[in-house]
Amino acid sequence: MTAPADGVVAYAGTVADRPLLTIDHGDGVVSTLEPVAASIGLGEHVERGAQVGVLSVGGHASTGTLHLGVRVAGAYVNPLLFLGGLQRARLLPLG
Repeated sequence: MTAPADGVVAYAGTVADRPLLTIDHGDGVVSTLEPVAASIGLGEHVERGAQVGVLSVGGHASTGTLHLGVRVAGAYVNPLLFLGGLQRARLLPLG
């Protein structure tokens, strides 16, 4: 697993039997990767694309998949907003 953006490791450990890695990106933006067994520790600075751990098992993500959570000012937001993959909604005509 690689860091989605520059930041500082805010948490690396296990919560409720699932390994998590949380990165504080500054300006109120925080990302959490799960299930990820971290290869870096609390307070370490990471750069976008840097190796931060390996995919593990546990939590609500299906085996072999990664859950990416993003919070802005404490509120969860759609992570696709930060990955460039969220398309603008379009209204379609009826019928």
